[in-house]
Amino acid sequence: MAAVRTAKAHWEGSLKEGEGEVNLVSSGVGNFAVSWAARIEQPNGKTSPEELIAAAHSTCFSMSISNELVLAGNPAPTSVDTTAEVTFQPGQGITGITLTCSVAVLGVDNDKFEAAAEAAKKNCPVSRALAATPITYDVSLAES
Repeated sequence: MAAVRTAKAHWEGSLKEGEGEVNLVSSGVGNFAVSWAARIEQPNGKTSPEELIAAAHSTCFSMSISNELVLAGNPAPTSVDTTAEVTFQPGQGITGITLTCSVAVLGVDNDKFEAAAEAAKKNCPVSRALAATPITYDVSLAES
């Protein structure tokens, strides 16, 4: 059975002077203010579509590499820390995504780790959904 998650956005005014909010409906965790200025200047307590994409991508990739390690018969990681940086260029749109990921997992050699990292790059659902955007990956095995 497919899972469906819902977010709802409301906007008032023009692109540059207007503002709005996004409501994370499915989880109910809250409403978040959004604005054009939050996209191209300082966020000042507001979010942007790019920050929401970064949140989704960093979370999904963390889950994906954890899954790939276990599917390959390795122990589950003790921690996975992923940062996603989504670059937005006015007039061009989203021009790139950089994922930086550090994984702490015991008993995994570099070859097995690299294989899991490559599988995560290929199989992460958000990476696949964003495939039209250049994505750079920096995945490393943390010192244990």
